[in-house]
Amino acid sequence: MTKQVSCVSSFHLSSIWFPLKQRSGSKADQTKQIKEIMDFTPISKDKKKTAQQSMLLCCKLYISESRNKAALDSIEQAAKLDPETVIVNKFDDRAYNRARYTLVSYVAHDSTGCPVFSPLQQTVLAVVEAAYGAINLESHLGAHPRLGVVDEIVFHPLAQASLDEAAWIAKAVAAEIGNRFQVPVYLYAAAHPTGKALDTIRRELGYYRPNFMGNQWAGWAYPELLPEKPDEGPTLVSRSRGIVMIGARPWVATYNVPILSTDLSAARRIAQMVSARGGGLPTVQTLGLVHGEDSTEIACMLLEPNQIGADRVQNRVEMLAAQEGLDVEKGYFTDFSPEMITERYMKLISTDPN
Repeated sequence: MTKQVSCVSSFHLSSIWFPLKQRSGSKADQTKQIKEIMDFTPISKDKKKTAQQSMLLCCKLYISESRNKAALDSIEQAAKLDPETVIVNKFDDRAYNRARYTLVSYVAHDSTGCPVFSPLQQTVLAVVEAAYGAINLESHLGAHPRLGVVDEIVFHPLAQASLDEAAWIAKAVAAEIGNRFQVPVYLYAAAHPTGKALDTIRRELGYYRPNFMGNQWAGWAYPELLPEKPDEGPTLVSRSRGIVMIGARPWVATYNVPILSTDLSAARRIAQMVSARGGGLPTVQTLGLVHGEDSTEIACMLLEPNQIGADRVQNRVEMLAAQEGLDVEKGYFTDFSPEMITERYMKLISTDPN
């Protein structure tokens, strides 16, 4: 069970942080100013330790780049600026030209139990700034769909944190990205007022349609004036940055199954029949994608991995592939489980003398 946070009016750090960014002074000075403005009692060392152990938020950032080492180095340096946020995992794929960073930190609350601060917020914004400074979407090419340099940011609650807290930080980050970087932001799931699904928004924006060689995504290939009004930021798109999806949701597992064939049509048929949308497994979303020169892959999102897990996905892919006369390799997860992420976070912060 996760703790439920009910706040009539959540206080967003983004409402005060941006003006503070214009002031002089160290990060410590700025943090002190925030606490003074909020009339927020500083967290004692014991309370902070408790928060670090129990009230955790996980952020996954999907970046449209995996081949430019200098760009990734600058992004990773930005992610390490605050020692209270930990890079728990990184997954990158050269064929997809896509990388994902898994970041974790704690969330602090005011006396009424409302979330008011997490180091994760400013770390995510620093990573976004580094990504926009290092990557140009117009020169990007990859075998995985994307609509932006920072394609997606999703927050998950860990340990005793709640989905409300994940939604709070998602909305705060979205507002600041829209305002500071002038990038259109679409909210989804718990961060959206009506809980709109990520795949619904993506279909509305043409996310799933390759625009190069029938199986690749290159540059920005859509109208600069967006057909759907974003939740934050402008309605005009910068072709060099694109747009970003930001959401909050319970844990989602990503599991990919390689198929030893270059027959993309067959991979797409299999993906369709595995997915809930195609009448396959409930709560499973899939894509059939080219993966390198000699294989394809069924990329799967398991929206309720404790109900429909990797074994059922693997078995169904193998059955459908056999009907096509194709061989399948054992699939793989692209990230750790929530329990492993929490454990790795605790081990990493335990080495911090502060």
